Amino acid sequence: MNKTGLLEKVKSLDGLTQDERAYLMNLVNTKKKYGLVWEDKPEEVEEQLREKLPVLKEVKDKAIINGEEHPNHILIEGDNLHALTALTFTHEGRIDVIYIDPPYNTGNKDFMYNDSFVDNEDSFRHSKWLSFMQRRLKIAKRLLTENGILFISIDDNEQSQLKLLCDEIFLENNFVGNFIWVKKKKGSHLSKTLRSMTEYILCYSKSIKNIELYGEDAYSDKWQPLVKRTNSNKELIFPSNFVKTTLKDGVYPAGRYGSGSSSILSKLDFRVENGLVIDSLIIEAPFVWVQKKLDEEIKFGSQISLSSKFGFNTLRHNQDEKIKRPSSLINSEINVGTNEDAYQELIDIFNAEGIMTYPKPSTLVKYLTNTSTFFSKLEKPIIVDFFAGTGTTLHATMALNAEDGGNRQCILVTNNENNICEEVTYERNKRVIHGYTNAKGIEVDGLNNNNLRYYKSEFVSREPSLKNKRELTQLATELLCIKEDCYTEQKINIQQARLFANSQVTLLILFDDHIIPQAVEFIKGIEAPEIKVYVFSMGSDPYTEDFAEVLDKVTLCALPDAIYKAYQNVLPKKNRVVPIIEEEHELPTNENGEQLSIL
Repeated sequence: MNKTGLLEKVKSLDGLTQDERAYLMNLVNTKKKYGLVWEDKPEEVEEQLREKLPVLKEVKDKAIINGEEHPNHILIEGDNLHALTALTFTHEGRIDVIYIDPPYNTGNKDFMYNDSFVDNEDSFRHSKWLSFMQRRLKIAKRLLTENGILFISIDDNEQSQLKLLCDEIFLENNFVGNFIWVKKKKGSHLSKTLRSMTEYILCYSKSIKNIELYGEDAYSDKWQPLVKRTNSNKELIFPSNFVKTTLKDGVYPAGRYGSGSSSILSKLDFRVENGLVIDSLIIEAPFVWVQKKLDEEIKFGSQISLSSKFGFNTLRHNQDEKIKRPSSLINSEINVGTNEDAYQELIDIFNAEGIMTYPKPSTLVKYLTNTSTFFSKLEKPIIVDFFAGTGTTLHATMALNAEDGGNRQCILVTNNENNICEEVTYERNKRVIHGYTNAKGIEVDGLNNNNLRYYKSEFVSREPSLKNKRELTQLATELLCIKEDCYTEQKINIQQARLFANSQVTLLILFDDHIIPQAVEFIKGIEAPEIKVYVFSMGSDPYTEDFAEVLDKVTLCALPDAIYKAYQNVLPKKNRVVPIIEEEHELPTNENGEQLSIL
């Protein structure tokens, strides 16, 4: 088919609007490619961002502060698309782990799109969900560090679609794996097909080359059998070619081998020939190692154990150097709970039933967020959950910190539908920090080595007028405190300036360029590990020349230009302008080489 001729015919058609003509030309020009295809559906919260910029405002009377030396966890009440946009300014490229439990789109009032529940009869059910998830996952990718990792809980309703969507956004090469979580102790007997016992957790990395996972302990301190047991009854078999093992010089000298209940203290020398002989005990079996291998292991320090109960075993010398990768199956064998456990967890915390039907257990989130060996090396890993629900991820983060003395920080985002943010997400973690009495009347100590700060989404006009720029700079204070993890305000004798400081950083915000000379004199008189100065500027210059005398002491940044630049890559276009393609050509591509749609 002659595409050039077809495009000319489309251009000459009468009665088409500009959008309709561009749509048809896009269909002609777009090359077919493998991947997920759906119809993008407008979302009201995204439309708000065409005219407004999101900021965060702290609700100070909800703050729980136990000391600046403790992690500052953050709870944001608002739509997660708005909150994620704000986090691109404060945390782009800084998040280590993202765990989310999005709506599963079951058709049973679990997924709301533009203030209406999406049910099974909606012909655009999957398109709405994919549009919803794509917008948020694209920003999530920007937030992750190069070593960052993403976990997404999902079930059969959208698992296959989500996999393809994530392959496009994160690239198929960065797919780490698909965990299967045993969510129930027993399934429903009312099911006419399968008893649903599991859910999925898709795992992607920002860059697969930087990911190294562990889950269960490695083989250190674990005895391994040296005798093959091969049939289902665990009876030894004796093939004709079984290993004929003899010890060096044919004898083990008297002494203790192994440790604990598996050890043997031999007062006589014992030997291995066609079988294992010690006094009157004889075991004949195919051995795992040949004599040469056995001698080498003993030389390097491997321990040998013999007992009638446990058989012939070894504790190898180098097992603590080995990492056993996590299994794709997550169940009670690795101390991860079920939905029933999660429900009981909420009953204990609130001392009441009916808080939420299908929460996730904190043990699941603890297990997932602790699987990367890289994060154990970080001074302060940051974990984000932008479908926070009951706040399990923060609970899990604080529990992990309490267990290993870590300094993890957690950022939660949720809307306040049915007051869930205030009455469940916040209240749960408030009780976890302060302590509570569980359903059995037992006092549970609080995890009080934590701070929690509560924010709400607010907006300023996107029009870059002088008035709006000044307003955005004024409203950016909370964003800057979050960005620098610095919240303790200090007195400063300069009008139109605010000062925050902790043991790590000093944060100086100047809301007017006229006070720069005063600020310079102030900076001359202070000593701090790091001084960051954010100054109002109509452009991108933070008045570098004006700070020449203290440039060796400060890091400068112009406001609100820094916010505009952070937002520009994630905000939708101000107006839905659809360009007309005048000539046949390939569509532009994004940073991953994927074709961009003009619609």
